[in-house]
Amino acid sequence: MVVTNKDYANDVKPNWCPGCGDFGVLSAIKNAASNLGIPPHQFVMATGIGCSSRLAGYMRSYGFHSIHGRVLPLAQGIKMANRDITVVAAGGDGDGFAIGTNHTIHAIRRNMDITYIVMDNQIYGLTKGQTSPRTPTGTKTNSSPLGNIETPIVPALIALAAGAGFVAQGFSGDLKKTTELIEKGINHKGFSFINIFSPCVSYNKTRDYEWYKQNLVSAEEMEGYDTSDLAWAMKEVTQTNGLITGILHQSERPSYQDLIKGYSKEPLVGANLKLSQNLFDNLLKEYN
Repeated sequence: MVVTNKDYANDVKPNWCPGCGDFGVLSAIKNAASNLGIPPHQFVMATGIGCSSRLAGYMRSYGFHSIHGRVLPLAQGIKMANRDITVVAAGGDGDGFAIGTNHTIHAIRRNMDITYIVMDNQIYGLTKGQTSPRTPTGTKTNSSPLGNIETPIVPALIALAAGAGFVAQGFSGDLKKTTELIEKGINHKGFSFINIFSPCVSYNKTRDYEWYKQNLVSAEEMEGYDTSDLAWAMKEVTQTNGLITGILHQSERPSYQDLIKGYSKEPLVGANLKLSQNLFDNLLKEYN
């Protein structure tokens, strides 16, 4: 079966602001899925809440729009029920690093075979421009009119410290490279974390496309680049204040599903869930 980008297109028109970086991320996800030959019925797009989380409705595939900060528990449940399906979770920096921070860290630690894409616009866009956990210090927003006094988190450092086997960062203004990162993230066996700088043209006036083009650096062009060297990745992310793109770290270890004893290789949807009378009786005896 030949899969094309058009197979993932539906008739729902995105209502993002013209110029929003999320358009590029949506295109990159569609391109990656079709380039990998994944049929739409074998692909799930799970999202949280926010402008970026509308992604699930803009793709012709299975989709699930969850509640704020809870997309990763949902995505993991989908993967557990059907290990054969490709699961991509997506949300914004508020969704993943404010209300959903604990879920992000523990999903990374658990290492289930899913891909998590964060659209990092460093502002709360859906609710009209409040400070997010990623808003740079000093930035004036609707909730910090005198300038943000808090220190922003660095997503890549969190992912590296939590033990993610695949950590990458992209820029929605570079469709080709972002598509490649998502393809490699999906192919990675285990949890893949991809942070994508996605400009909010309406509420984040300080970090626009031109700013990122001038300030982002490519990991591949840096001295000593080695995706297997965790210490190198931590050092360079720190020194660049997180403004670094490409695959920062990649290492494989058994995924969560591979470590579960007795975990059926057959998807739950095709499993025979009926209990034999003998098995049922033996189960009851354990509680007598």
